[in-house]
Amino acid sequence: MTKYLIKGGNRLHGTIEISGAKNAAVAILPAALLVDGICRIENIPQISDVTLILQILQELGAEVRTISRTTVEVDCTRVRNRQVPYELARKIRASYYLVGALLGRFGWAEVPLPGGCDLGGRPIDQHIKGFVAMGAEVDVRNGLICAKVPGGRLQGGQVYLDMVSVGATMNIMLAAVLAEGLTVIENAAKEPHIVDLANFLNSMGADIMGAGTDVIKVRGVERLRGGSYSIIPDQIEAGTYMAAVAAAGGEVLIQNVIPKHLDCITAKLLEMGVDVEERDDAVMVRRNGPISRTNIKTMPYPGFPTDMQPQIAAVLCLAQGTSVVTEGVWDNRYRYVDEFRRMGASIQVDGKVAVIEGVETMTGAPVHACDLRAGAAMVIAGLAAKGVTEIDSVHHIERGYECLVEKLAAVGADIKVIEVPDEEAAKPQVG
Repeated sequence: MTKYLIKGGNRLHGTIEISGAKNAAVAILPAALLVDGICRIENIPQISDVTLILQILQELGAEVRTISRTTVEVDCTRVRNRQVPYELARKIRASYYLVGALLGRFGWAEVPLPGGCDLGGRPIDQHIKGFVAMGAEVDVRNGLICAKVPGGRLQGGQVYLDMVSVGATMNIMLAAVLAEGLTVIENAAKEPHIVDLANFLNSMGADIMGAGTDVIKVRGVERLRGGSYSIIPDQIEAGTYMAAVAAAGGEVLIQNVIPKHLDCITAKLLEMGVDVEERDDAVMVRRNGPISRTNIKTMPYPGFPTDMQPQIAAVLCLAQGTSVVTEGVWDNRYRYVDEFRRMGASIQVDGKVAVIEGVETMTGAPVHACDLRAGAAMVIAGLAAKGVTEIDSVHHIERGYECLVEKLAAVGADIKVIEVPDEEAAKPQVG
C-alpha cells in the first residue's frame, strides 16, 4: 500500500504550476468520440482518472498517441465497439459521459454505472431525462445504463433540469451536438469546465451557445472535424494549494491559473486574513498572521465549490473563533471529520452543517483519505500539524492531483511517498 508521510510545521515558499483541469479533461476526452478525425488535446493532467478514460477509449477502438507528457492525439474514426468495459468504468465517476457521446454518435450505448468517490446519492436521473427528451429509450439494469435511439439519430429537445447538475449539463451537451435540430438546456450549470467542453466542441465544428449561463442552446450539426485544443487550468487544484499556504503559512506564487475562476475561493481566503494578489495568469498567496474565522456555504458556480469544502475546513480548524460550514451540494461530504478529530480538531456535524471551533495547533496522526477532496484536506492538515501525519488510501488523491507530493516538496513541505507491506497496512489503526 502506498502512503504519504508528512512532517508538519514547514512554511511554504516558492512557485507551483497548476495542471489542466481534471473535470474538463474527463469530459473532453469522451467528447473525442463525436469527432471525425484526430483531436490533439493539450494541457492534460497526468492523473489516474485521465489514464482510465484513455484506456476506455482504446478498448472501444480509438487510436491514442502520446505526444508529450501533457499532450495526446485521439482518433475515434474507427471506433465500432459501444460496450464500455465494466472494470474500467466502475473506477471513475466521469464514465457516464460516454453515454452521451456514444448515444450522440451511434444512437446506442451500453455503459456500466459509474464509480468514483462515495459522496452520497448522485443519481443520473437528470442525465436520463435529457436523453429521453431527445428521443432515446434508456433503461438501467444489471448495473448498466442501456440507451438506444429507435430512429438512429437523436432529435433536438427542450430539457429543464430539476436541479443544477454539472454532469447532466455536460452529458446532454455531448448527446445534442450531433442531434437533428435544436436542443435547449434550461437551469444549466455554469462551471468553467462546462464552458471549456463547449469551447472544445465548438472548435471542432459544433454549434453551442450560452455555455456559462443557465440556458444553453445546442444546434445539431452533421459532423465534427479534428483539431487542436488546450484544456483550461484546474480551479480546484489551484484552490487546494491556496488553502495549503493558508494553513501552513508562507508565500507561494501559483502559476497557470485563470484568476477569475478563483474569485469565490479568493474572497473567502481574504476574509480569513490571507493575502491573495491576482496577476495575469497567476495568484500570489501569503499568510503570516493568524487565521480568522468565517462561514462557508457550498453552492453551484459561481458560488463556493463543494470540491473545495474539505480543504477550506482544514484551514478553519486552525482559525481563531467558530466557523460554520454548510454543504449545499453533496450529502456525504463530512466523512473526513473523524480523521480531523484524530489530529485534534474540534468539529461538530449536524446534517449538512459543520461547526468548527478553531484550535491553536493540530497534531500528526495516522489518517485515511476517504475520497479525493477529503484526501487533499488530510494533506493540508498534515502540512500545518505538529509531528508526523501518515495518510493511507492515497489512490483517491491521485485521481485528481498531478504530482502533488513533488509540487509540495518543491515549495518546502516535508512530504514523501512510502510503500507499506499489505499485511502491515491491514492492521487496525489505533487512536
